[in-house]
Amino acid sequence: MKSVKVGIIGCGNISSIYCQAGQKFDVLDIVACADLDYERAKARAEEYGIPKAYTVDELLADPEIEIVINLTIPKAHADVCIAALEAGKHVYVEKPLAVTREDGQRILDIARENGLLVGGAPDTFLGGGIQTCRKLIDDGVIGEVVGATGFMMSPGHESWHPDPEFYYQVGGGPMFDMGPYYITAFINLLGPIRRVTGSVRISFPERTITSKPKHGQKIHVEVPTHITGILDFENGAIATLITSFDVAGSKLPNFEVYGSKGTILVPDPNTFGGPVFVRKHGTQEWEEVPLTHGYADNSRGVGVADMAYALRSGRKHRASGDLAFHVLDVMHGIHDASTSGTHYELASTCEQPKPLPVGLKEYTLDD
Repeated sequence: MKSVKVGIIGCGNISSIYCQAGQKFDVLDIVACADLDYERAKARAEEYGIPKAYTVDELLADPEIEIVINLTIPKAHADVCIAALEAGKHVYVEKPLAVTREDGQRILDIARENGLLVGGAPDTFLGGGIQTCRKLIDDGVIGEVVGATGFMMSPGHESWHPDPEFYYQVGGGPMFDMGPYYITAFINLLGPIRRVTGSVRISFPERTITSKPKHGQKIHVEVPTHITGILDFENGAIATLITSFDVAGSKLPNFEVYGSKGTILVPDPNTFGGPVFVRKHGTQEWEEVPLTHGYADNSRGVGVADMAYALRSGRKHRASGDLAFHVLDVMHGIHDASTSGTHYELASTCEQPKPLPVGLKEYTLDD
């Protein structure tokens, strides 16, 4: 299969793992990177042997590049995605797809008008841990799925992150920061979501940075920091999701799925690996299940590789724009439902992503 030429926009910390993916997947050929800070792009190119360090405009003008990986901050996601699409490039963007539903829909509309693909993180659901859980559900091991729970409990980022303000600005908060991992995993395991409701609050309107170099500076909190959502799936299952930056500590599991015949303890959806445990009805013990799929280590970039395979073969890609937009709609819906005091009926939907085949050769995604 002919490799796909890829350019990266945004050369911050997360770009490293995508550059590594370009070295592992033969279908990806990262030929350029760009950043508003050209010196940062140049340093990343030198570190990973990427042929070209560009300005953003230069990268978008390069006719060789087929896919743009957008690793900018959330507020810039929509503008960069749209610019890339208008330049005739397919786009894969870090989560969330956009800050607003309107911008997310514009991205999808422009892509469809131009016959281009959109993909979006997270792609952790393609890892060995959650793919193993998907196989257990599809094989009927826990019977009919009744419900699920997900908990992301954290004290926030101001104690360790060097620049934590954006986590508390529009486009941030625990739901938009970490919710995509959980909601994407929910959809992969249970299918699309029909309606949501929830309650949200800003627990502490002002927070103090205790990390360096901004120790002592104050953060004005613009977004809810403790969110509880209820998700009704099209298949009848009901899930509870709590995301918080206001919890000092917790012993709650990250993720569980409940069925008529048993329960699956799902690994952290922010990771690719395991462990996976199952407890059947009538038993007292949890049984660890060996992973059935690869990509158990940090494999960010597998979603881009899957999109590149789709681009060459014509099949659908799994970490799709429709999936990313459905996740965005769900997150906003939980916040909107809290404001209105009602359920929010999802205006969007998506196909449940197809599971990865068992027994794939390493760093390939098709049989």
